[in-house]
Amino acid sequence: MRDRKAEHIDLALEEGMQLHGNFFDAFFFDHLALPEIDYAAIDLSVEFLGRRLQAPLLISCMTGGTEQATRINRNLAIAAEAAGIALGVGSQRKALEDSTQADSFKVRELAPSIPLLANLGAVQLNYGFGIAECRAAVEMVEADALVFHLNPLQEALQPEGQCDFSNLVDRMAKVADALPVPVVVKEIGCGLSAEAARRLRDAGLTILDTAGLGGTSWARIEAKRSDEVELGEVFAEWGVATPRSIRQLREVGGLTIIASGGVRNGIDVAKAIALGGDVVGLAQPFLAAAAESAERTVAKAGRLTRELRIAMFCAGARTVAELQQVAIHRRHRYE
Repeated sequence: MRDRKAEHIDLALEEGMQLHGNFFDAFFFDHLALPEIDYAAIDLSVEFLGRRLQAPLLISCMTGGTEQATRINRNLAIAAEAAGIALGVGSQRKALEDSTQADSFKVRELAPSIPLLANLGAVQLNYGFGIAECRAAVEMVEADALVFHLNPLQEALQPEGQCDFSNLVDRMAKVADALPVPVVVKEIGCGLSAEAARRLRDAGLTILDTAGLGGTSWARIEAKRSDEVELGEVFAEWGVATPRSIRQLREVGGLTIIASGGVRNGIDVAKAIALGGDVVGLAQPFLAAAAESAERTVAKAGRLTRELRIAMFCAGARTVAELQQVAIHRRHRYE
C-alpha cells in the first residue's frame, strides 16, 4: 500500500482535486486612475508572530514525512526566506511516531529569519497526544507557533480516519496555556464559521486560519483514495467559502485572521485583505512550484508579491493597513 502522505501530494497536484470556479471573483475593487501614490513607496510589510514579513503571505501547511516531501519543504523554505514570508510545515504526527521522519520537516537552517509554523491535527489530542507531543513538534522545527488543524470532513472520508472531535476546544486551550509559542487554529479547506470562531476566541485561541472552501477538495482526495469517488463529489462543495469565512471572522472580532482557501493570485490576496484578513495563506500554488524546483518556488513568491503590489497601487493603498480600509464590492451577478 502506498504511503498516505505520498498519495496526498500526488492527488493534490491533480487539477480535478481543485474546486471549480473562484469565490473571490464575486468581489472587485474600484479602479483608482489617480492613486496619488508612488508605486515604489508601497510597503507590503506586516508584523506576524513576532517577526517582520516583507509581504503579508504565508505558505500554508502542506506536507512532510516522505522523500518527496523533504525536497518540497526545502524548496518552500528557500522561497519563503528569499521573499520574507511565513511558512508552515505539514502535519508532524508521522515524525513524532517515527523519529526517522523528522528531517523532512526540519527547514529552519534554510529559513532562519521568517515565522515558521509547526503543525498537528487537533484530533490527535483525543488519540494519545498531549502537551509533551505538542512541545516536541514545536522544538522539532524551531517554530514560532503551533498550528492545530481541524479536518472533520477529511477524517470522516479517510480510510484511516479518526473521528472523535469531542472536547477539542478545551484541550487546545490547555496546550496553548502550556506552550511558549502561540497556537494557531485552522481548517484545511472547509472554512471556519462565526460560531466556531467565537468558541475558539472565548477559549483564548485568537489566531485563526479560515482555510475556507475554494481550493483543494480533500473530500475528493480522500474519496479517490478509498475508491468512493461519488461520495467525494457529494461533499466536494461542503463548507464555508473563504470570502464568507473571512467576513464572519472579522465580525466576531478580537482575532488575528489568516485568510486562506482558494487564493490563486495577488489580486485574490488583495481581496482577502480588504475583506478582513491580516495575513493570506496559499498552499496548492506553491506546492506545484515546489514539486519542480526551488527556483520556480522563489519565482512564484516573487510573482504573487508583484501582483499584490500592483493591485494595491491601482486601489490607492500605500500599506496593508490602508488596503484593509479600501472599499470592496460584490458583483451583482453573484447576488
